[in-house]
Amino acid sequence: MAKRKILEEGRDYTFRSYFELAYEPDEILAEFDYRLIIKELILPKTSQELKRTAELKQRIREILPFVSLSNETARRETLVSPLLLEVIRYCECKMRIEYPLKVSNILKGNLDYLLRLKNQFLVIEAKNDDLTRGFTQLAVELIALSQVEEQDIYYGAVTIGDVWRFGKLDRVEQIVTQDINLFKIPDDLDDLTRVIVGILQGVKSPWVSGLS
Repeated sequence: MAKRKILEEGRDYTFRSYFELAYEPDEILAEFDYRLIIKELILPKTSQELKRTAELKQRIREILPFVSLSNETARRETLVSPLLLEVIRYCECKMRIEYPLKVSNILKGNLDYLLRLKNQFLVIEAKNDDLTRGFTQLAVELIALSQVEEQDIYYGAVTIGDVWRFGKLDRVEQIVTQDINLFKIPDDLDDLTRVIVGILQGVKSPWVSGLS
């Protein structure tokens, strides 16, 4: 059966456009010849001692009752940015905020956060709500990044501040994998930090039969 054409010829699309499209994620990714797989990801985790994670978790617990998280800016400034600043202290990675990226007229826009340590990348897309459509936008951003960098594997995460979901792009197989698991803040802060740092440090994921 012929693939249904979604994108209109001659029209410009930003990364945000893919969040707004009323199509299924797998249909949108098929426009770029990528398949979407949803399963459990065995994510890299650092074994490095994270001395300040407990303190950050406590600070978040203390302030959450007093902060309204009704918009994306509030979620980014209260929950996302403090975590990523701690990550920088652990692994001394580079972080770009609202990083402009243009590959073509249908692959362009700003990445909310782009973290890089040597040849390892992590794209983070922050949303006010809707992790599903947010993941679609994230996946397209990873496809764009894979066209300007030379790695075969790219990781990303979409977050609404207190909930995170990871994804992985395999450029060789042309597959985007969406993790079925979620990380919740503040309860899973230590595990989440270990994953982010592990990705940036290039830690190899533990091999488990049938999982990747």
